[in-house]
Amino acid sequence: MGGICYMLRCAGQRLATLYPGAVAAAGRTGTGIGSCRGIAAVPPLWPLPAPSSRAEAALPHRLLEAAGTVGRAGAPRQPQGSMATALLDGGVKETEFRPNQEERKRKQVSGENQQAGKRLKEEAEEQSKKRPKRKVVLLLAYSGKGYHGMQRNVGSSQFKTIEDELVKALVKAECIPENHGDDMRKMSFQRCARTDKGVSAAGQIVSLKLWLIDNLVDKINEHLPPGIKILGLKRVTGRFNSKNTCDARTYFYMLPTFAFAHKDHDSQDKGYRLSSEALSHVNRLLASYKGTHNFHNFTSGKGPRDPSAKRYIMEMYCEEPFVRQGMEFAVLKVKGQSFMMHQIRKMIGLVIAVVRGYAAESIMVRSWGEEKVDVPKAPGLGLVLDTVHFEKYNNRFGNDGVHEALEWHDIEEQIMGFKEDYIYPTIVKTEIEEQSMASWLSTLPIHDFSATASGDQLNENHSEKTSADLDEGSDGGDSD
Repeated sequence: MGGICYMLRCAGQRLATLYPGAVAAAGRTGTGIGSCRGIAAVPPLWPLPAPSSRAEAALPHRLLEAAGTVGRAGAPRQPQGSMATALLDGGVKETEFRPNQEERKRKQVSGENQQAGKRLKEEAEEQSKKRPKRKVVLLLAYSGKGYHGMQRNVGSSQFKTIEDELVKALVKAECIPENHGDDMRKMSFQRCARTDKGVSAAGQIVSLKLWLIDNLVDKINEHLPPGIKILGLKRVTGRFNSKNTCDARTYFYMLPTFAFAHKDHDSQDKGYRLSSEALSHVNRLLASYKGTHNFHNFTSGKGPRDPSAKRYIMEMYCEEPFVRQGMEFAVLKVKGQSFMMHQIRKMIGLVIAVVRGYAAESIMVRSWGEEKVDVPKAPGLGLVLDTVHFEKYNNRFGNDGVHEALEWHDIEEQIMGFKEDYIYPTIVKTEIEEQSMASWLSTLPIHDFSATASGDQLNENHSEKTSADLDEGSDGGDSD
């Protein structure tokens, strides 16, 4: 750059000698003969003397190049703005480059937008850091009809799940950052039970961290479909885990009472009514499940000597029947510490087989032994996660003055209302239209309830990984 300036000064002196009038004109306009623009503005209005050297001959082109009006290859530059020409004293024209106003404004706006976007992003990140998330539990109720279970399948949009709908609602309600929806571990999300395809829930509990915004429950529900609803929210301790902290789970199974009719009775008789004697018989068989038993025959992938096959049942009974759309139904309830895959449906299936006269009552005790017993599995329709229990947590933190006991007595009417509006009607409607129970009853004669195999003949060489996978997929009746 220094060489160019030196060259320009020399050129100015040379021009001052050759064209004193032009130099004076350039000085009066403020252009300055020592600048590239001023020199380039002086056209050859007078005959030029012969150049004294090769360098002097190349001087006009070098001046124009320095002024920016030609390129190094000699081609004219394409202007990116506009050219303004001013008439100097003495008839000398000055051509000045002025940037295009629209181009300059566009670049300015673009730069401002980029800076504004960057500021908004930084402010959002800073705001996210300033708004601490709190650990809470949500009481969730849903009708499982049309969903492939509770658990979300990240990266797969083929099968719609309950958690897919829940996460979308949490993001839209702005109680979690959007990126938490892609990685649920960021919000410490944990479900109490991973219910299977078609299984409903009236008291599912999920624990997670979120922002405690105003009217949080209402805002989440605004973005949920009608068959899914948040019924309650409570603060919990930072290390709370809904699955591991849960002491017990209660499920109910709703079925048409003709399932308990004798096998000689029409299995599709909508007019069947369960007698009090038959109800007592059913409850006696269900009560025999109470206590700790080996339920290896009530699931898959577990041998009779697998310690994890032993489960503790606290209670199991059948409630008084009721009539819906001309068909009588009954609700069976079972409470246990945890359940294996298909365990509840097989417990009910075996009782139905005994009541209908396909199997002797002795099969109940025999099924808990090491023998392999053929236990039928009742249909999935009708199974509902009713309540999850946190007795130990409530005893320790329920009255500490900071946290609440995880009990929902104050919203029992809402829970019952959801059952009446969404769960019961779905079960009744589907049973009437698809006749799932009637179809299943027709398969009971196929089972051989007298066939057994000794425990030594069973495959007890299940890998630890297989057992772990089954537990993960079925604890709390997750896959039942």
